[in-house]
Amino acid sequence: MPQTGNLPAHEPELTLGHHILAWAERYIVQPDGEHAGTPWRFTDEQRHFIKWLYALNPDGTWVYTEATLRRAKGFGKTPLLAAIAIIEFIGPCRWTGEIRVAKDGTRVAIGAPVRLPLVQLAATSLDQTAQTMDMIRAMLAESPAEREYDIDISKTRIQFKGNRPGKITPVTSSTRGNEGARPTMVVCDESHHWVDSVAGPTFYATLQRNTNKTLSQGSRCIQTTNAYDPNEASVAQTTHEAVLNGNPFILYDCREAPPNIDLKDPDAVRAGLVEAYGDSWWAPIDQLVNVIVYGADGNAAHDYRFYLNNIAESADGWMSKVEWDECVSHEDPISPGDKIAVGFDGSLFNDATGLIGCRLRDGRLFTLGAWEKPDKAPPDWEVDVLAVEAVIQRTFETYQVEWMYADPPYWQEAIGRWSLTYGDDRVYEFWTSKANRMVNATERFRTAVTTRDLTHSGEIKLTRHVLNAVRREIPQGILIRKDSPKSKRKIDLAVAAILAFEARADAIADGRLKTKKRRVMGFG
Repeated sequence: MPQTGNLPAHEPELTLGHHILAWAERYIVQPDGEHAGTPWRFTDEQRHFIKWLYALNPDGTWVYTEATLRRAKGFGKTPLLAAIAIIEFIGPCRWTGEIRVAKDGTRVAIGAPVRLPLVQLAATSLDQTAQTMDMIRAMLAESPAEREYDIDISKTRIQFKGNRPGKITPVTSSTRGNEGARPTMVVCDESHHWVDSVAGPTFYATLQRNTNKTLSQGSRCIQTTNAYDPNEASVAQTTHEAVLNGNPFILYDCREAPPNIDLKDPDAVRAGLVEAYGDSWWAPIDQLVNVIVYGADGNAAHDYRFYLNNIAESADGWMSKVEWDECVSHEDPISPGDKIAVGFDGSLFNDATGLIGCRLRDGRLFTLGAWEKPDKAPPDWEVDVLAVEAVIQRTFETYQVEWMYADPPYWQEAIGRWSLTYGDDRVYEFWTSKANRMVNATERFRTAVTTRDLTHSGEIKLTRHVLNAVRREIPQGILIRKDSPKSKRKIDLAVAAILAFEARADAIADGRLKTKKRRVMGFG
């Protein structure tokens, strides 16, 4: 199918693109392959993107103040991003006000280099920036640009010799001093990986604030991404949603296969790949057909996203964002004195600790407390046990807690104390490791979401944990788990929510919704 982004099909009326393309193909070299060291050449689609990236309004401001290139894996996003970083470092990327007319009548805006270029290669980890930096180094090594612009090429940064200010340097979400920097261009690679668990959205917001300070001087951000998983709330997703909602200042280049291709049909897959890869003549179409149609993995969501460039949910995802969002309600908020049930899933070290409430009369979920290990926490970080105890106390003082289910590991002594303090007819152990019981509770919760028999306010942390959860099939049924044992994508609040909803069901079954009963035998 044709361009599915907002990249115009026609040429811009005024752009620095013509001057930039000619400059880049003179000064930059091919970084790898059989043509390594020869002059760099853009494909027609890359040339068209560059022209619109550098399109100008009559007053000299950018037509687009932000850009995203969403293309299939292997399209050549990283080399193109590297070329743009070099252009922003030493190329004619700011308009001088001069316009020349080419022999064919094309109006060519003439550019000049940025006087103090600070180009940032942004990612959530240094490893993620390494590929782009390596590509930049290879494009500049022994190139006309290296000789004419007196460039010092090192492993970790590109700068001028002789202490002249200006550089290309990597930055990550953990880099000190991100707030307050004044970059002239930020290039963000693989923004589909920029999710909450690695502080991606917060990092991107900081980068945008930094470029906005010098927006009048041409500073801006550009992203590259594969098709995203709509359950992950990545920067790639929020940017695309902004475009769909009509933001006219984001350039969004996307070419993808027709949706819902039969992945077992070689001809259909081949046609889809040809469409998605466009004029990337180096793409190994035949090999990719074999990987998708005959591969042993059978991960359809992966193939749709990375090769056909279609947005697709993970096949193992427990809950879709659409399903979860349909349960959002801002009516009838929780009030002190409400009868509630409570679910607690605790840890002490790496995993999160969560306390979720569920109102008895309508199944409304809300977060009472959440303790997650910070990104920059020391190795000996532990959950603040006293803070958890304080929230537990406040919960019982503020609401009519009719039933509490708490998972005992690490907290068995505390749960016993809570039972003595608040009543052993209100506080019960719930071992999530007992498969039959947890399968039933998980299914009850999942069904309630599907039928909209529960509500929530869309609270960010709870939503993130629910959407992080993936299915784990066992003989007894379906449980939830993290996507990998060491994953930073936590699910503890989702587990606590399941326990809270199960506690609500047992409280109602015991008659607690209408009457106060005490000293009954628990279901634990």
